[in-house]
Amino acid sequence: MARHTLRRRLLAPAAVAAAMTLVMATPANAAVVWNGDADNGMTFREFLCDEGNYVYTPDWGDGRGKRWGFVGKAGTTRCESYGVMVGGSEYNFTSGKAYWFGWEQMTLTDGWGVSFQWKSNGTGEQHDQNYPVIMMILDGYLRVWYVSPGEQWNQVGAVPWTAETWHKIELGINAQSSTAGSFQVYLDGNLFVDVANARTWDLVGNKPRWGVYDTNVLETDEVNWINDLKMGTTRADVD
Repeated sequence: MARHTLRRRLLAPAAVAAAMTLVMATPANAAVVWNGDADNGMTFREFLCDEGNYVYTPDWGDGRGKRWGFVGKAGTTRCESYGVMVGGSEYNFTSGKAYWFGWEQMTLTDGWGVSFQWKSNGTGEQHDQNYPVIMMILDGYLRVWYVSPGEQWNQVGAVPWTAETWHKIELGINAQSSTAGSFQVYLDGNLFVDVANARTWDLVGNKPRWGVYDTNVLETDEVNWINDLKMGTTRADVD
């Protein structure tokens, strides 16, 4: 996989429509589509980790069972999940659908880099957004960007983040190849990002990635722990 260096351009937030609820036609029997919890074994297609970085699944006896631990060593760039597995096969994400993701997250520190990407498939000319939705733990905040076509960065939300504390994140994406897309982000049950009129599906599609990325500026190691990871078609599926 080609490595891309993230450009931290803090552009003025894009104008967005008035707050709206992520609404998509969902089946009457909507339920959890994917349970990515570490207790279920290898639920990702693979891990993309620089040499020396690794993923482990500790159980600390706190009632959560196993959780994913993505470890990025100082001076390295990434250790991430890639692709999700459902029924023994990689799940095929498509445009025109709503995807909701929910997970618990805890980090070792509060100022290091990327913890989640709605990553575009392909490389170079195969995409023109690279990561339409991206989250960073940076300077004591969970920050969210919408990256529009032409890879224009627009920060759309930021809330205080406490390291070494479990937080609940819920992300809903209306995946659209036109600017009819939208996405919402909740932290600990509180909505802090609500973006409409967004292009949320790049030229050849997107997939979620969790882990640590863009950590090459660090002088210390970083760990991102992820627990109770789920995907569904409504927020209730992952709440």
